[in-house]
Amino acid sequence: MNSHVEPVDERLPLRQLIPFGLQHVLVMAASPITAVFVISKTLNLSADLTINLISATFLVCGLGTLLQSFGPWKFGARLPFIMVPGGAPIAIFLTIATQTDIQTAVGAVIITSIVYFLVLPVFARCLKYFPKIVIGTMLMLVAINLVKIYGGIITGQPGSPQYGDPVNILLALSTIGFTLLFARILSGMASQLSVLFGLLAGAAVGAILGVMHFGDVLPGAVVSLPTVLPFGMPRFDLVAAVPMIVFSVISMAEATGQTVAIADVVGKEIDQREDVPKTIRGDALMSLIGGIFGTSLIITSGENIGVVKATGIKSRYVTAVGGAILIVLALFAPLGRLIYAIPGPVVGGTAMIVFCIIAVMGVDMLRKVDLSDHGNVFTLAAGIGMGLLPILVPGVYSHFPRAVQMVLGNGLAAGTIATVLLNILFHHLGKQAETEVPAGAVAAVRNGE
Repeated sequence: MNSHVEPVDERLPLRQLIPFGLQHVLVMAASPITAVFVISKTLNLSADLTINLISATFLVCGLGTLLQSFGPWKFGARLPFIMVPGGAPIAIFLTIATQTDIQTAVGAVIITSIVYFLVLPVFARCLKYFPKIVIGTMLMLVAINLVKIYGGIITGQPGSPQYGDPVNILLALSTIGFTLLFARILSGMASQLSVLFGLLAGAAVGAILGVMHFGDVLPGAVVSLPTVLPFGMPRFDLVAAVPMIVFSVISMAEATGQTVAIADVVGKEIDQREDVPKTIRGDALMSLIGGIFGTSLIITSGENIGVVKATGIKSRYVTAVGGAILIVLALFAPLGRLIYAIPGPVVGGTAMIVFCIIAVMGVDMLRKVDLSDHGNVFTLAAGIGMGLLPILVPGVYSHFPRAVQMVLGNGLAAGTIATVLLNILFHHLGKQAETEVPAGAVAAVRNGE
């Protein structure tokens, strides 16, 4: 009898599982914290709603991590994955919410999670329509849109007494400075925590300046249970959901690359046609549950692949313990109140440095595009132009029908659709289409990292 156990299936002792699982949690912790803060500050949510959303996000991330680690009923690939709220979905979620309302944004999440299941059997056929020029344009537009959103969190609303407060701006700049300093002086695993360390340092500066208060952290309930449909019944508007549906194709493509990558790291042989859909089904199910709890899309993270490779610890039971830790954090109410106490400019500074990296990745991708080809030049120009117009000139389509406003008024959707259509016009109609899209080419769009 063969008693050999694959490294990915090895059950380590608890004294190893807990610290290694905690390490995964620490590496990804900034993602859900930043996501909730950005939603809360942008939409002016109450403290109770924000704390509820923090609890819900950690809970769904924890449940999703367990799902991907154990893979029951072909949901999850039984690989050491950690799940997070993606950066690009947060930007799309906020755009939909500000154009309509948060109930419509939640409805878009639920619609998109269902689309995952519907599109899954045929999604591979769509990848040829998302070459580097399309993905690079998306990266640029996501970054520009996020700079606008997070800049507003730092400066406040125009016309308000707090607009342009030097203390808030200096607080954001100090957070950015600390993050860059940590990224420069730290190395190895510690460098992966630079964003989190920068957030904590910015919060400490806020406490010193007297703009971060801890009086409401300890009083109140110790256990927090997320509320189902915290914003009320979702509104299902298919037109409003178009930008998030477009993103779902990118998300599935990246899930393919991540599944292959993590399987290679842990030394597990997989059948892509069978195992990749398991990962995507896990993303779809957790996004559906997340929508019910009021979050944006919850998807597998590529950042923990580097943790697995760096540590050499390949067991999926490590990430399962990480999922359990996330659930404990979700139910511990004082943590949510502590997170809510962090000043908005600190969160804005953290978000600026994190998501502006998307622009750098977009530039890197676009420089690999042959811009001596006039078709590529016009495709890129049209995509950037259509994408920037509604971002830089809000309300440009305000007199158009609502359905047109929902699509063209969303810079990411308008730019992406324009780039896809022009790419098809110049490179697919009457020509032999390129069918290969690098598996890792869409990671930044998907995770916002």
